[in-house]
Amino acid sequence: MASHPTDPPPLSLANILKSKRFVEAAETLNPVLLWAALAGLIIGVVGGSFRWLVTYILNGRVHWLESLPNGPGLVASVLLSGGMVYLGFWLMRHYAPDTSGSGIPQIEGTLSGYFPLVWQRVLPVKFVSGLLMLGSGMVMGREGPTIQMGGAIGKMVSAWFRASSEQTRVLVAASAGAGLATAFNAPLAGILFVFEEMRPTFRNNLGAYQAVTMACITATVGLQLLLGQGPTLALTEFDAPPLSSLWIFALFGSACGFVGYAFNHLLVRSLNWFDGLRGLPFLLIGLYVGGFVGLISWLYAPATGGGEETILWAFNHVEPSHVLLLLCVARFGMTILCYGSGAPGGIFAPLLSLATLLALGVARQTYSWFPESLPQPEVLTIAGMGALVAATVRAPLTAIVLTVEITANYLLILPILVSCLAATLIAQSLGGQPIYTVLLERRLKIAGISAPPANSL
Repeated sequence: MASHPTDPPPLSLANILKSKRFVEAAETLNPVLLWAALAGLIIGVVGGSFRWLVTYILNGRVHWLESLPNGPGLVASVLLSGGMVYLGFWLMRHYAPDTSGSGIPQIEGTLSGYFPLVWQRVLPVKFVSGLLMLGSGMVMGREGPTIQMGGAIGKMVSAWFRASSEQTRVLVAASAGAGLATAFNAPLAGILFVFEEMRPTFRNNLGAYQAVTMACITATVGLQLLLGQGPTLALTEFDAPPLSSLWIFALFGSACGFVGYAFNHLLVRSLNWFDGLRGLPFLLIGLYVGGFVGLISWLYAPATGGGEETILWAFNHVEPSHVLLLLCVARFGMTILCYGSGAPGGIFAPLLSLATLLALGVARQTYSWFPESLPQPEVLTIAGMGALVAATVRAPLTAIVLTVEITANYLLILPILVSCLAATLIAQSLGGQPIYTVLLERRLKIAGISAPPANSL
């Protein structure tokens, strides 16, 4: 009697997990990938919650102040913002001084072995102090806190699984990139940020690339589960401009190169100036700066805040060019002031708003004179966003992809690329250095570190 072949087991998840092929594949899988996936998911949830809470606090603050008469409202705005910034400075000074500023130089210093990363202090202090700073109306971005919190979460996960020093370094970098992805719902920008901005301090290899990609993917999934899948800036999707207009994008990108160089120079001057106020208690600096922000936010709200609302306001309202340019100057100064004080916060979002105001202020006026010869002002503005970030950070690929992802204007990638390249070349020709490189070197100098780095992870 002929024997019949044994029927294969039914296809099910349990049988797949028990199969020899799956077990062999799992044994060869790099565990860092799984750890990076977990770290990315955590930063997606933490960063998404951070974003939601910042918006909630800002809106609650505005609605409460609007319910007050003019005189009491002005006083309340000054006291509330001053008190919030004071409390944030107090937390930072007493529990985690290394959370000042954006946090990106600290992460790069950690990857180089210069600074330890004590996630138990950095994560909660950056979260709470960041909420207080951004919720008060300080002109700072949320990407600084989410990037440093991301690095801290990477360190936390590595401690859970007792990862090696090299594995920890990969997890910290991957989670920092996931932090940028979370800040702007921009996973590809998060990936490029690690390999472009952190290239001097991060050892690139296939496994590291996979870990960074995995962390940015899961972070974006976690974020979108909380806040939805739409782009960060809900702008019109524009058609690509004619190729004959690319020289205009190169010209405006060059102008952004000069602005970016000046921004970096003045930002460092501001930090040095605040450091020179040694006779004034550190916490009083926070009180005074926060109170001034509260005053300005009451007098003219678009001059304060991270920048996202200002961008949408500028796109959706046809304001006179001189108003936009004056607001650009005001926000430029407010950004320099807020960051120079040492407050925890980033500069990406303020830079995007500066580029928006500068481009719309110039382009709308000139477009009214030559409507058939120039690209739409809004198209030039989107390209300018990437150009100013590229000139300041000196990470053009990150700037290009970030601009495309946050605006969903994929057809504009060529003019954005041209603008970013021109801005980077001009900033470089002027002798300027990437802002985070300058800030890291400044921190090392203050700390008296000049020896080769040790493994401080």
